[in-house]
Amino acid sequence: MTDPPACVVSSEGDALRIRVKAVAGSRQSGIAGLLGDRLKIRVSAPPEGGRANDAIRNVLASSFGVAMRDVTLVSGASSREKVLDIRGEPIALAVRLKAILADEHRS
Repeated sequence: MTDPPACVVSSEGDALRIRVKAVAGSRQSGIAGLLGDRLKIRVSAPPEGGRANDAIRNVLASSFGVAMRDVTLVSGASSREKVLDIRGEPIALAVRLKAILADEHRS
């Protein structure tokens, strides 16, 4: 994979590992672009009882066109800064990530 977005940690095996900056309690849920070396994701769920983490997984799953079971929280369960794996073909996922970021940039 050439020139991966800054938020990509690795793309080995059958997963794309990405860094996320979570913003819980937002009005709308969705990907808000890059914030430094992290993918900024806003979710309306509160950061209580894992609800925001589940909402982040849901946003990623729907954005990447994978099942929610294919999105795994690796670290940062109680932090705003998280690392998640998205299972699938890494190059195809990276291409989709670039398209998502390009769409956000045009908005």
